[in-house]
Amino acid sequence: MAREALTGPSIWTGAEMAERSDWIWHWSAAELTELLACGHAMLASGRMVEEFRHSDVPLPITAPRLAAIRQDLEDGSGIVNLRGLPIEATTPELLRAILWAIGLHLGTALSQSKLGELLGEVRDTGEVLGRPGSRGYRTGGALRFHTDRCDVVALLCCRQSRSGGESLIVSTPAIHNAMLERAPALLDLLFEPWFHSRQQEQQPGEKPWYRNRIFALHQGRFTSQYSRSYVESAQRFDDVPRLTPGQNAALEMLAALATALALQTRMEPGDIQLLNNHITYHARTELLDPERQRLLYRLWLSLPNNRALPADFEELWGPVEAGAVRGGVVAAAGYRSILDRFSQA
Repeated sequence: MAREALTGPSIWTGAEMAERSDWIWHWSAAELTELLACGHAMLASGRMVEEFRHSDVPLPITAPRLAAIRQDLEDGSGIVNLRGLPIEATTPELLRAILWAIGLHLGTALSQSKLGELLGEVRDTGEVLGRPGSRGYRTGGALRFHTDRCDVVALLCCRQSRSGGESLIVSTPAIHNAMLERAPALLDLLFEPWFHSRQQEQQPGEKPWYRNRIFALHQGRFTSQYSRSYVESAQRFDDVPRLTPGQNAALEMLAALATALALQTRMEPGDIQLLNNHITYHARTELLDPERQRLLYRLWLSLPNNRALPADFEELWGPVEAGAVRGGVVAAAGYRSILDRFSQA
């Protein structure tokens, strides 16, 4: 199949993005006042943060900004950094409430693990990456480039490490174009199905692995779902084919290009990083945090303006139609998203 270079605002290099400021959005004084008041009211209610619905937090001042951000994430560069939450005037509990309110205006929160976490914590719990069942967000080591199983991941920095823990973000359409120019045969391999481990989060009756293409084009829109760690972890299963020399070469080039094209940035306390997983990968440098103080709050979000996905992505994503609530990890209790318990209307 003859492939063509991708075009549009989702294609950028880290060097280019470092010179730009359009992906960094600053809160206005009025928006901050509204967000802080909203968070305080949520906590004062005595309800769990995750019980609040969209209609409970109208945010008339801030909602237009969040609608513009939602559109930019899907049709723009795929990366937004919201800056300016006054960390000295907040508590971790207040930041959780504010992030949840923001998430309600961006999309629908999804379960992030078999534990059913909707508002997760990214922190070093001592878990070791690479073991069966391990998840990178619970470790302190460096994380390789990957996507999360959602349209958009939102990360709010509550506390940062002493050093290390820098974010690496790369445009996957830019990787596509670089591979097309340098090694089109290896690019073709990424459009074929690959085996990934479910990391012990499968449902009864499911295989402990799933098949998913790393790159795909559907209705003119690009998408990528990828974790090299999950690909390698799947190799421990007897019924998963061994990686071929060509596949290993494709993974090596994918990793090298991601590193070469990535933006390196550091989240500061109060920052909220939003990434579209269909058109970006993210990674992290090793944490230098002996006391394990670094703490991020995380949402996995399904966007109402999301792109349609290929039919074979249903095994991993669930519904693939544009605008569908999809993604997340089915929790042990059996729900995939908050819609199973609360209405967003």
